[in-house]
Amino acid sequence: MARWCERCAARPLKVAVAYSAGADSTALLLAARQRWPDQLVALHVHHGLQAAADGFESHARRFCALHGIELRMEHVQAAHEPGQSPEDAARLARYAALARLAVDAGADCVLLGQHADDQAETLLLALSRGAGLPGLASMPERFERAGMCFGRPLLDVPASVLRSWLLSEGHAFVDDPSNTDTRFTRNRIRAVLMPAWEACFPGFRPMLARSARHAAQAQRLLDELAALDLAQTGVPPQIARLQALSRDRQTNALRHWLRSSAGVAAATAQLDELLDQIEACTTRGHRIHLKVGTGHVEREGGRLRYTPAL
Repeated sequence: MARWCERCAARPLKVAVAYSAGADSTALLLAARQRWPDQLVALHVHHGLQAAADGFESHARRFCALHGIELRMEHVQAAHEPGQSPEDAARLARYAALARLAVDAGADCVLLGQHADDQAETLLLALSRGAGLPGLASMPERFERAGMCFGRPLLDVPASVLRSWLLSEGHAFVDDPSNTDTRFTRNRIRAVLMPAWEACFPGFRPMLARSARHAAQAQRLLDELAALDLAQTGVPPQIARLQALSRDRQTNALRHWLRSSAGVAAATAQLDELLDQIEACTTRGHRIHLKVGTGHVEREGGRLRYTPAL
């Protein structure tokens, strides 16, 4: 954690910890208290998605009072929209609430308790979905959302180490019953795949974390290449200049353009079809029209255009 803070928040005015009252966030909160005893605030988000949430909130109040830690809380409605998973809805609501609470508390950053097991599960989940480099890069150590800096200083620490330390020191925490619900894919990975990997490859978590870092580094290089290519093709891209690039570089540039300009992640099949249409675009009247995300990529004169859904 000290390394992360030297790079990301060397002289913070105030550090916030996302505190769910579970083992991971409890260990992070206590570690942060040791480092910043007078600059710390705990943030607790009540999702209202399960009956146990009230108990989490009560425990958080008692624990922070016991240790003299400032606590700020917010209740959110994390119901998911049609076509949105409950997990995604809860995550978006949580980050938005954490950012609001941190700003109100005058904090410079929010620390999150995800650890090496979470990173390994994220990579295995990405592999099972055939993800590209952005997915294989898993969870970044630092990122910004809703105008707030977030950090994950425990990504190299196994969950067992955190839990063993808490138990040896006699610190109380709560167990979220939803973490054992195997209706959720991540929980099935935790219950079935992780023990199998451990049996075959003891101590595999740091290796998967290393692979995730390699993927993140490779993606950063591809983003730099895409920026160089888009500087030549223009934004939105000129079709003729795109055609001068190799197919792989066209793919990379188009992915970057759609992600950075429209917030859209194009599927592999969609990009393949778009590249075929671009290759066939050799006459003035040739039409390009392809659904990507909720909108469409179209030809407008000599350029591409992304039109979001109304």
